[in-house]
Amino acid sequence: MKRSIICMVFTMSIASSQSRNDLLRDLDSLCAESGGAVSIAAEHLDTGERILISENDMYHAASTMKTPVMIEVFRQAAEGKFRLDDSIVVRNDFRSIVDGSPYSMDLGEDSDDSVYNLIGKPATILFLIRHMITVSSNLATNILIELVDARKVTETMRTLGAKDMNVLRGVEDGKAFQKGLNNETNAIDLMTIFKAIAEGKAVGAEEDKAMVDMLLAQRFRSKIPALLPEGVRVAHKTGNITGVEHDSGIVFLPDGTQYVVVILMSKLKENATGVRAAAKISRRIYDYFAQGH
Repeated sequence: MKRSIICMVFTMSIASSQSRNDLLRDLDSLCAESGGAVSIAAEHLDTGERILISENDMYHAASTMKTPVMIEVFRQAAEGKFRLDDSIVVRNDFRSIVDGSPYSMDLGEDSDDSVYNLIGKPATILFLIRHMITVSSNLATNILIELVDARKVTETMRTLGAKDMNVLRGVEDGKAFQKGLNNETNAIDLMTIFKAIAEGKAVGAEEDKAMVDMLLAQRFRSKIPALLPEGVRVAHKTGNITGVEHDSGIVFLPDGTQYVVVILMSKLKENATGVRAAAKISRRIYDYFAQGH
């Protein structure tokens, strides 16, 4: 009887190892299919199992930096510096971090026009956060970064365990871009902060739940959620610029467990090819964790 139990455990261990090896082989193939550089970081929040591929490689953060900004806004509100229902007059004039010279946001480069329609009028901080996350408003992002200070965002990310992520500036600061002063992240850091949100440790249980609710309302769903089974909830934030496609978030499995997943891509010859590969990568990771790994 004892020998049978040992043999059963050994067989299960081999099967599990083979399953993981199959996963890593499939992910390598899908990364190659993207035609660019790819990093992946995922962790099942119950079992602690991680999937890591080039997780420390640094990338232009694109709009994934908006999640750290959201965390910092909620953190400062929790400290009493302002209330989320306080209003700010919407304006479209900002200062470059290089020399303080003025610049404005271009609606043609933004994904949302509703905040521009409010220029000169008040909007609540909560409204701006919602538009920054759900429709990736660049104008809302810059207003919020001025409110909380980009340096404070990075400091808070360090306290959460994101060792290399840097939030330096707002969006469309052309002079900073030309000098290579960009917001940067790697997959492991984004995974770390999403894990903190999922576990209620980013700001606090109430604030983190509010952030999850905003991330669940994400309207750009062509990557992590695209090929997942109908009804699977994903709280996530995307990012993309030419040659770059990112997605990062929390996936809620049917059994009530969760995992965090981050997919970063750069040097893409065609963004559309990267988007398709990211969706396939996401589905492969989902299938693996849904099987009880």
